[in-house]
Amino acid sequence: MVVNRIITCGCHKRDLKPNKSGFWRFFLYTMTMERKTIIISNRLPVKITEENGEYILSPSEGGLATGLGSVYKQGKNIWIGWPGIEVPEERQQEVREKLHELNLVPVFLSSEEINLYYEGFSNEVLWPVFHYLVTYAHFDQIYWEFYQSVNDKFKEAALKELEEGDTLWIHDYQLLLLPCLIRTRQPQVTIGFFQHIPFPSYEIFRLIPWREELIAGMLGADLLGFHTFDDVRHFLSAASRLSTSKLLDNVIVYKDRQVVVEAFPMGIDYDKFESLTGNSKVAKHADSFKFSQQKLKIILTIDRLDYSKGILQRLQALELLLQMHPEYIERIALYMIVVPSRDTVPQYKELRDQIDQLVGNINARYRTISWVPIHYFYRSFSVEFLSAMYSTADICLVTPMRDGMNLVSKEYVASRVRENGVLILSEMAGASKELNDALIVNPNNIGDIMRAIVQAINMPLEEQQARMRSMRGLVKKFDIHLWVKNFMDKLKEVKEMQQSMLTKHAVQVVREQIAKDYLSAKERYIFLDYDGTLVGFKGDIDEASPDEELYAIIQKLTDDPANKVVIISGRNYQTLERWFGHLNLGMIAEHGAWQKQKDEEWKPLPLLTDKWKQEVKLVLDTYTDRTPGSFIEEKSYSLVWHYRKVEEGLGELRANEIINHLRLIIADKGLQMMPGNKVIEFKNIEVNKGKAAQNWLYGNSPDFILALGDDHTDEDIFKALPPEAYTIKVGSNISAARYFLRDHREVRELLKSLVIKTQACPV
Repeated sequence: MVVNRIITCGCHKRDLKPNKSGFWRFFLYTMTMERKTIIISNRLPVKITEENGEYILSPSEGGLATGLGSVYKQGKNIWIGWPGIEVPEERQQEVREKLHELNLVPVFLSSEEINLYYEGFSNEVLWPVFHYLVTYAHFDQIYWEFYQSVNDKFKEAALKELEEGDTLWIHDYQLLLLPCLIRTRQPQVTIGFFQHIPFPSYEIFRLIPWREELIAGMLGADLLGFHTFDDVRHFLSAASRLSTSKLLDNVIVYKDRQVVVEAFPMGIDYDKFESLTGNSKVAKHADSFKFSQQKLKIILTIDRLDYSKGILQRLQALELLLQMHPEYIERIALYMIVVPSRDTVPQYKELRDQIDQLVGNINARYRTISWVPIHYFYRSFSVEFLSAMYSTADICLVTPMRDGMNLVSKEYVASRVRENGVLILSEMAGASKELNDALIVNPNNIGDIMRAIVQAINMPLEEQQARMRSMRGLVKKFDIHLWVKNFMDKLKEVKEMQQSMLTKHAVQVVREQIAKDYLSAKERYIFLDYDGTLVGFKGDIDEASPDEELYAIIQKLTDDPANKVVIISGRNYQTLERWFGHLNLGMIAEHGAWQKQKDEEWKPLPLLTDKWKQEVKLVLDTYTDRTPGSFIEEKSYSLVWHYRKVEEGLGELRANEIINHLRLIIADKGLQMMPGNKVIEFKNIEVNKGKAAQNWLYGNSPDFILALGDDHTDEDIFKALPPEAYTIKVGSNISAARYFLRDHREVRELLKSLVIKTQACPV
C-alpha cells in the first residue's frame, strides 16, 4: 500500500502529484519520497494484557486490523490509537517502546476519559442516534466536553508524527472532530475519513445539540467514506443544512476547499476465511459438530450484544415458526452466539436479561427429551471455531435493525467452499446492497423472517448453489484489500482535483505583474462580470445598482484609448443599458444572448428562441408558490429562479427538486440549466459567456486580456480565453482562473491601481 502515513483527520497538504500511469508506480514513487500513511482510530489493532506484571501484546482479529495491516506495517507507516487499557504514567514509556516495534503509537487515556468520551459521548450519544434509537441517547454536556478534549489529545499525538507529504486516514465515529482539528493546524495536509457505522438522516442527526460542530469536524477531511450510498445521501443532506457548504453532486465546497463524499463498501479477508475451512483445527471442530447434529438443519447467528442487532426479534421469529409450523420441531436448531459487550450499562444488561428469559421460555416450551431448539452461547470464540460454524451451518441469519456493513454475512459466504447454504440478511445492513442473492428481510417483521427461514430450509440445492456462487464471487472480488486500495486511490485523485482547481490569490506581487503587463500593452481587452464582481450581492437584485465609485473607475478605464472594456453579465440588456448606456464601453447581456458594441444598437444572438419559456415557467411557478422568498426573473431568452431570500436549507432543497424535475425537459429542448449563487438559470445552450467573449475577440490580437467573474458561468470565459490572459475568480480559490480575489472590494482596488499607474506613467 501507499507509504504515506495515514492519520484519521487532517487538512490538505500541497503534496507532490501521483504518477497517473498507475497505483503501483505511485507506490514506488512514494516509497522513494519517504512519505508515510498514518492511520488513526480509537483502538490500536492489538490487544494488551497484563500477566505477572508484564504487558503482553497479541494481534487483533478484527476486519479493520486485517485490512490495514498491509498499510501500517510497511516502511515508516504508523497506526495511532488507544492501547485498550489504562496504563500508569510510570509504565507508559515501556508500552510505547513495545508498540513502536510494531509501528504503533499509543494515545494513553485515563479511566475517566474512557468513561466519558468513549462510553459516554461515543456510545450514549452518537451510537444510539446513528442507529435510530434516539430514546437511548443521553445528551450530557460533560460527555461533549470530554469528547472534545480526547479528540484534541489524538490531534496532538498525530501532529507529533506528522511530516511534510504524509497522509492521514482517520476512522469512525469516536473521532469526528479530528479532521478539522488537524487541518486547522496543518491546512495543506491530506486527510481521509471513514465512518464504519451508519450515518442517520438529517431529521435524526439534527437532534444532537452539537450537530454543527460534528459536521465541521468531519469536513476537515478531503475524502469522506461511508459503507452505502444511503449514508452518503444522509451526510450530504446534513452538511448542506448545518454548514455554509455548497453542494454539487457528491462534492462539498466548504471554506474554499472541495470535500468528496463517496461510498466504499467494506470487504473481508476472503482468502483467510476460505483457507480456514481446510485448517486441521477447523476440520476437527466441524466434524464433531456435524456428528452431533447430523439430522438437523442448523441456523447460525453471531452478534455482539447490542440493541441494534435485532436479537430479540430473531428469537420471536423462531418462536413464531415453531408455533405456526410444528412439523419443524426436532428438525431445526438455532446456534446463537452473542459476544459480551458493555453488559454493565443498564440498557445492555436489560437486553441480556431479556435474551436469557426469551431463550429460556422457548426452550422450556418446545424442547423434547432429545432436542433443544436454541443453543445459546454468551461468550466469544476463536476464529477457528467460528470458521467451523460458518462452514457447517445450513442457514446464517443476519438481521440487525440497523448496521453499517455487517461482516458476519460476508464471512459466512467466504466460508461456504461447497457453495451451499442460505444467507438470510436484513435490508437494514449495508451488506444487503451488495449481497442481493441472499434472502432479504425486514428485521422489524418477524413474520417476514419466519417465512424466509422456511424458504431457506426448503431451498433446493441447485438454487442454494446458484445464489451462493454469485455472492462468493462478489465477496472475493470486493475484499478488504480492494477496499483499502479504492479508498487510497480516490484520496489521491481528490487531492489532484483540489490542486488542479486551486487558484492563487492575486497578492501584491501578482498585482504588480498585472500592472506591469497592463502598462506595456498597446491594446487591452477587459471583461468584467457585474453582480458579485463589481458590486456585492443584495437581497433585492434591483438594489445592486452601480455607485459613484464604480462609475469613476469604469470612466477612467474607458478614457484610455488602448482599453476596450466589456461588461459581461447575466442581467437583462435593458438594465445594463440603463446603468451603463452612457459610457463608452461594450456590453454583453444575459450571458451572451444580447450584445452591444460601442455606439451601436443591441443585437440578439441569431436563431435564438423563447418558445420553451412557458413550459418551464409553469414548473417554476409551482415551486415559487411553495417557497416563500423565491421569485422568477424573466429575460428575453432565459429564466432565472432566485432563492437568495429563502430560509437556509429550504432554498437548496427546492433547487435540487427543480433540477431533478426539469432535467429531462431541458435536455429535450436543447436548453442549458445553470445552478449559480442562490439562483438557477435556464437558457438556450448556444448562450455562453465564453463564446461571447471569443466572438468579441474574433479578428483581434490584443497583447493584454483581463477577465474577472465570480460565478460558475464565468468559468466559461476563463476556459475560453488564451492561457496568457489574466483570469481572476472573485470569492473562491476553486476555479479554472489563474488567480482569485476575495470580494468586489479587492476587484475595485485592482482596477483603481491599474488606472493610477497608467496616469502616473502614460504610455
